[in-house]
Amino acid sequence: MDKNISFTLKIWRQRGPKVPGAFKEYPMKDIPGDTSFLEMMDILNEELINKGEEPVVFDHDCREGICGMCSLYINGYPHGPATAATTCQLYMRRFKDGDVITVEPWRSAAFPIIRDLMVDRGAFDKIIQAGGFISVNTGAPQDANGILISKKVADRAMDAASCIGCGACVAACKNGSAMLFVSSKIAQLNILPQGKVEAGRRVKAMIAKMDELGFGNCTNTRACEAECPKSETIDNIAFLNRDFIVAKLKD
Repeated sequence: MDKNISFTLKIWRQRGPKVPGAFKEYPMKDIPGDTSFLEMMDILNEELINKGEEPVVFDHDCREGICGMCSLYINGYPHGPATAATTCQLYMRRFKDGDVITVEPWRSAAFPIIRDLMVDRGAFDKIIQAGGFISVNTGAPQDANGILISKKVADRAMDAASCIGCGACVAACKNGSAMLFVSSKIAQLNILPQGKVEAGRRVKAMIAKMDELGFGNCTNTRACEAECPKSETIDNIAFLNRDFIVAKLKD
């Protein structure tokens, strides 16, 4: 059984996007080690509410490592010190008694702060809208084996599709680049037969939208790959660059 720990939370508080923010410290006593990080945040908020204070605003939804909403910068790591895990999959046993745990929102010009630890990641939605789809004729249901796809291609597409759009790659990158996210979303479609018809238009449209929204350039430091909770690889970025060059040559 995990022992209880006591520690200090140093949390970024900011009442709005145009209001200056600052860190505020909160002592936490006797938190069980098997408590998840978000459950610990719930305990803090319950204490704040009981004191008549404003609770800390943070994003969360599935709490199963699926949705990517629980995006927090913890002790200098996107999603915290655990490898290949989201914040909701982080447990307090990772920390030591007496630790000071610093919690911040994603820091990126493309992800403006809404309040406290919550940021607006709508930029990712706009990139998907720019080209993250395929056009098909609808009608009668298609035979499941109508389009043959090799296991190697299917596995690559599934690996790319595991990206949950949390933004950890952007938060980890010194340039605030979204290339790992964009390349994963392009790869999951472009390498499948159904996505090849629009592959050139897709890669150009999504890269153009990414640049328009103010994300930085990729300089291959691989911080995004190291911090991705779904272990996406920068191989996807190489495929994106290849598809982009081919599309521009065709123009």
